[in-house]
Amino acid sequence: MDAIFIFEQLLNGLGFGLMLFLLAAGLTLVFGIMDTMNLAHGSLYMAGAYIAAKVHEASGSFIGAVAIAVLATILVAALLEVLVFRRIYRRDHLAQVLATFGIIFIADDVVKMIWGPSPILAPTPAALAGPVQLFDGLPYPAYRLMLLGVGFVVALGLYLLVSHTRIGMLVRAGASNRVMAEHMGVRVGRVFSFVFALGAGLAALAGALMGPISAVQIGMGEQILIPALVVIVIGGIGSVRGAFVAALLVGMVDTAGRAFLPLLLRAILPPSLAADLGPALAGISMYVLMALVLALKPAGLFPARG
Repeated sequence: MDAIFIFEQLLNGLGFGLMLFLLAAGLTLVFGIMDTMNLAHGSLYMAGAYIAAKVHEASGSFIGAVAIAVLATILVAALLEVLVFRRIYRRDHLAQVLATFGIIFIADDVVKMIWGPSPILAPTPAALAGPVQLFDGLPYPAYRLMLLGVGFVVALGLYLLVSHTRIGMLVRAGASNRVMAEHMGVRVGRVFSFVFALGAGLAALAGALMGPISAVQIGMGEQILIPALVVIVIGGIGSVRGAFVAALLVGMVDTAGRAFLPLLLRAILPPSLAADLGPALAGISMYVLMALVLALKPAGLFPARG
C-alpha cells in the first residue's frame, strides 16, 4: 500500500461523496421543509441515469444528454408533486413512506417496460475516456476528475442559492420553523414545489453523471437511497451544509473501508478469514460512522432546527 494508491482512493471517495451530496441535498431539504419522507427520490436518480444513457447513445452528445435527463426528470417530479405529494403533505410519516414506496415499484416497472429488465451500458464521453497524468505515477481517469469539478461547482452554486438569495432565505425559514414562516406570509407550498423540482434535478444530474462508472439498472435508486438517508441523518435534517459535510465523510469512509480494510486485515488474519470479514466490515463502516455521530450529536452535525 503506497502513497499513490492512498491518494487515488481519497480522490475516489471525494467523488463518491460529491455525487451523494447531489442526491442528498434535495432529499434533506424536502424532508426538512415539508416534513415529508420521499423514498421515491432514488427513482428520480434512476430516471436521470437511464434517460441520459439512452439520449447519449442516440445523439452522441453527453452534455445534451445530461441536460435532457435533468429537464425530463424535473417534469416527471412536477407531475408526481401535483398528483401524489400534495395529497400526502399533511399525512403522517407512515402514510408517506407507504405511498412513496409504492412509487418505487411503479417506477421500476415503468423502466422495465420501456428499456427492458437487463442493465444497460452508459457510454463515457470520448473526450473524457482517457486518463490525466496528475503527477508521476498517478494517471487518473479524466471522467472522474470531471465529476469532482462538477460536484464542487454545483455544491458552491447550491450554497450561494440557499445562503445568499431571497428564495434561499424562504427555504431556510421553512426548514427552521414552517409554522412561523407561514404566519409571516411565506407560501411554503410554492417554496416546496421549487425545492422538490430542484431536488429532482440534482438527483437526475447525479444519476446521469454516475451512469458511465456504475451499473445503470433497475433498482439502482434503492441502492443509492440508503447512503443518501445516512447522509441526511449525519448532517442534520434540512441542512445543506450538513449534507455536504456528511456526504464527504460517508464517501471517504465507505471508499476507504472497501479499499483499505481488506488489505489491513490480511496482514493480521488468515487470508480466508480476511477475505470474508473485510467486505463485511467495509459495508457497515458508514453505519458505524452514523452511530458515532448520533451518540455525540443526536440531531446531526448541523441541524437546521438547531
